[in-house]
Amino acid sequence: MNDSFRNAFRGIFLLLRTERNFQIHFAALAVVIAAGLYFDITRGEWAMVLVMSAVIFGLEGLNSAVEKLCDEVTMERKESIRNIKDVAAGAVLVAALIAVIVGVIVFYPYFKSHF
Repeated sequence: MNDSFRNAFRGIFLLLRTERNFQIHFAALAVVIAAGLYFDITRGEWAMVLVMSAVIFGLEGLNSAVEKLCDEVTMERKESIRNIKDVAAGAVLVAALIAVIVGVIVFYPYFKSHF
């Protein structure tokens, strides 16, 4: 395995080990995968669920990197740094809210017919 893959996997494990929000998203993905298997969702539904999960994980990773980079630049309270961090966090929140909507679209019919 070349260094770029090794470094990327190291980054993923670092996120899993140190970032609470990444851990929460990972746990949510485990629940969604279990529900998808239980309800036997379609291939298209799997695609939507997995794409949204990838978007969230990617944005959460970038958000964590932005926050750490900002902290390396300065630890003093600056409005510009706060704005940068808030915008990065907001991007994750938007993706998470859309993922919830996708989850409702995918899983609601199964829950409705099953329970």
